[in-house]
Amino acid sequence: MIGDWSWLQALRDAYAGFAWPWMWLAFPLPWLTRWMLPPIRGTSAALRVPYGGQLRSIATVHGFRGRRRVAALAWLAWFLLCAAAARPQTFGEAVTPPHAGRDLMLAVDLSGSMSEADMALGGSVVDRLTAAKAVLADFLDRRSGDRVGLLVFGQRAYALTPLTLDLQSVREQLRDSVVGLAGRETALGDAIGLAVKRLSAREKGQRVLILLTDGVNTAGMLEPLKAAELAAQARVRVHTIAFGGSGMTSFFGMAVPLPGAGGEEIDEATLRRIADMTGGRSFRARDIEQLASIYAELDRLEPVAQPGEQVRPRVERYAVPLLAGLCVGLLAFVLPRRHS
Repeated sequence: MIGDWSWLQALRDAYAGFAWPWMWLAFPLPWLTRWMLPPIRGTSAALRVPYGGQLRSIATVHGFRGRRRVAALAWLAWFLLCAAAARPQTFGEAVTPPHAGRDLMLAVDLSGSMSEADMALGGSVVDRLTAAKAVLADFLDRRSGDRVGLLVFGQRAYALTPLTLDLQSVREQLRDSVVGLAGRETALGDAIGLAVKRLSAREKGQRVLILLTDGVNTAGMLEPLKAAELAAQARVRVHTIAFGGSGMTSFFGMAVPLPGAGGEEIDEATLRRIADMTGGRSFRARDIEQLASIYAELDRLEPVAQPGEQVRPRVERYAVPLLAGLCVGLLAFVLPRRHS
């Protein structure tokens, strides 16, 4: 028995009420008009015919029934027109409103030093760029809802992908990036400046730059600290990651210490100042495990905005009672003429 009334439950769940319920106040207007206005009295002389009493009784019976039908149809038509004027509505299918995440730009160093094979990945030694790609791919998997752009830099800085919700495109561009694509030097300041320019073109909101490099600024037109000032003015938060310098190299597929290792060619002090000036964090990663933990920490510092609660839009249904009211009104108009 419960299943037999499932349609009624579904109808009750879909019903959203009337947008203009005060329009129902117009429903008693015909009755009030008839009650308040005096009846119209005829001025013509009455026509007297034989057998008037019998004819009057027949006309009274049949005319009363006809008038009752017409009056009932007229009141039904008026009821439906009032219902249409009150704008009945139903709930549509539940939808999840879009949520605004962050505008997040990834800047990846493609200078010559990123080809240094001093990172262990999956039991083998790989170069720094390969290790960074593996960690960044996992990081992108967790950024659904953010607009992410990819910027690479070497001697020059280039934006490979604009800020987009299509993270698959960002992954593909990152995968195809190679060392030396933008030159073999490091234009650190230009990379920050280009990222600020791209992020500033968006609406005000959460603007974040994650900068990964393994060297010092050796090229470009813009000094890193000057670029950091521009980022601070544009309210772009810059997180810096100094990557590499483990003092290991690859020898027949095995990681061995570099002779005389210890002098690390990374300007950590400048990277730390850039992060401090823009309200970001500065990190140091000497291996792939530390780099992965840093991106996990960035996930915590820059959480993805969660989608809002599902909502059910209201769908207008006034057309149904409006059409029904017109049909009933037409029937009330035609019915007396068919019986006359």
